[in-house]
Amino acid sequence: MKKNFSSWTLSVFAMALLLSVLVPHAAAQGTLRGQIMDVAGKPWPEISVDIVNDQGGKQNTKTDKDGNYIFHNLKAGVYNISVQLPAPNKPYEGRVQVQGGNEAKADFNFKEIVGKQGAQYAEQAKKAEEEKQKFEGLKAHFTAGTALLDQERKAKEEAAKAPADQRDAAKAKVTDLSNQAVAEFTQAQQASKEGDPNKHIILAKLAESYDLGGRNDEAMAAYQQAIAAKPDVPGYYNNLGNVQARAGKVDDARTSYTKSAELDPPNAATAWRNFGISLYNAGRLKEAVEPLKKASEIDPKSAQTWYLLGAALVGSMETKKNGDKLEFVIQPGTVEAYQKAVELDPDGPPNGYGAQAKLGLEALKQISPGIDTKVNVRKKKS
Repeated sequence: MKKNFSSWTLSVFAMALLLSVLVPHAAAQGTLRGQIMDVAGKPWPEISVDIVNDQGGKQNTKTDKDGNYIFHNLKAGVYNISVQLPAPNKPYEGRVQVQGGNEAKADFNFKEIVGKQGAQYAEQAKKAEEEKQKFEGLKAHFTAGTALLDQERKAKEEAAKAPADQRDAAKAKVTDLSNQAVAEFTQAQQASKEGDPNKHIILAKLAESYDLGGRNDEAMAAYQQAIAAKPDVPGYYNNLGNVQARAGKVDDARTSYTKSAELDPPNAATAWRNFGISLYNAGRLKEAVEPLKKASEIDPKSAQTWYLLGAALVGSMETKKNGDKLEFVIQPGTVEAYQKAVELDPDGPPNGYGAQAKLGLEALKQISPGIDTKVNVRKKKS
């Protein structure tokens, strides 16, 4: 006997069939969890774990303090697992099948793994741990050295301002801090591995510690090592030039400043001005004229450069005897350099470059007539 379906029943059936085609059922999601143990069989925290499914989708997580990791809401399929081991080890690879709605497990006990893979892997893992400990030591020494270097800079500034009766104690403090900073950076340097790309930073800070402590030879050697490790840093050449100039190695300093200017053309004026300042502070005024002239040509708007140039030219003056007068031979450009400094810094503070240049101009006026060297002798009474 045939049964007749109503049109309403057929419509419902057709709609259900259509929905089953157009709206797919949500697939059940799976979970992957596991624990990673180190070569001593202890939980290994902060280890990065990557997983990649067969469609190339990638996820990443890290182990917690107990060495556990977990991935949620995974599609069913095969996943490649990559455990990122400390350098120089390569990642350890594994595979796992994840079923929808189920939990998959993938544990990695590197004590057992190492035992299976033999002594070679054990040595690599041991070396990695040693490198890690070495790096932690390097970081601690570098941090301590940096803090001491900051203190050394401040102590150096205070020593320059200290009253005469406190100067020796202030200098002794600088020396003590310098020695401490040098010791920390030396240990950091020794802890750095061969080919460490950041070794030049340690060497540069070591050089500065020597420099502030007045140990010129050691400072120059350390800056040269930093340059050898990283030859494209203009500041290293500039700082090396500062030390060389103070040590009286003018030709070497000129070479260093020239290299700094070549590597950093926008700041070439600064390199030459620093050369001039170093010579000026060392009392080598005649030799300071050349670099200060170069700085003024590159950057003609620096009141500091013009004032120092004027002062260096004054220090280069010669004298000649004209009868009973001692005349001063003012170098060409001296007055103009002072005038330029005044023009660029007309309303500066009393100790500013413009104000000092004005004093320089007044002094030049006073000495321009020369000095009478004739000694008055009293006539004897008859």
